[in-house]
Amino acid sequence: MVLVIIRTAIIFITLLIIMRLMGKRQIGEMQPFELVITLLIAELACIPMADTSIPLLYGIIAVVTIYVLHEIMTVLDLKLKPVKSFISGKPALVINKNGIDDYQLKRNNLDVSDLIESLRTAGYFSLDSVDYALYESNGQFSALPKENYESMQTSLPLVVIDNGKYDKKNLALAGLDEDFFDPILQKEHVRLKRVLVLTADGTGKIYLQVKGEKYRVFTVSYPGGRTW
Repeated sequence: MVLVIIRTAIIFITLLIIMRLMGKRQIGEMQPFELVITLLIAELACIPMADTSIPLLYGIIAVVTIYVLHEIMTVLDLKLKPVKSFISGKPALVINKNGIDDYQLKRNNLDVSDLIESLRTAGYFSLDSVDYALYESNGQFSALPKENYESMQTSLPLVVIDNGKYDKKNLALAGLDEDFFDPILQKEHVRLKRVLVLTADGTGKIYLQVKGEKYRVFTVSYPGGRTW
């Protein structure tokens, strides 16, 4: 028991020193390769702590080796731009002046629902309230709002159509049905399968984006003057 405590204490001190040497970014915003290294260090540290038959030195050497590899990768990441793009990736611009960039979403294994969730987390509820939005290489979400964005989100928008399919749950929440939106699509000369996203808020504002086209924003009146 005492041996396990001593081995654990030694590994803990070693890890504390290594993580401190890796710098503040390792503790805060990690690049993909740094996350991999952190997971490897955690795994390597657990083995000699749990199995006393493995020499403690083996665990320390493995952790130090990972640290050296981290320093090499960090230098390459800072000094060589092509290598930096390969190691850390590039920011993905998912919203531009034309609306949502579906290609960038798919390239990063995301969909419209993921994007809208990120927007809400950042404090933007309407897709047309931002000029640009991107996912940084470390996964963080950033957005540049329009100057008067607050006036564009006076009511909570609901996703009615997502990638060519109606969202039954949101239709029920809005108290509307497909028969209300089908004529709107016909008026806009849009087929349902071509719709990337259509949102509707309580004031009647519709955000419609067709795949490969610039988004459109217009206002409709709900049956019975309904609002939410």
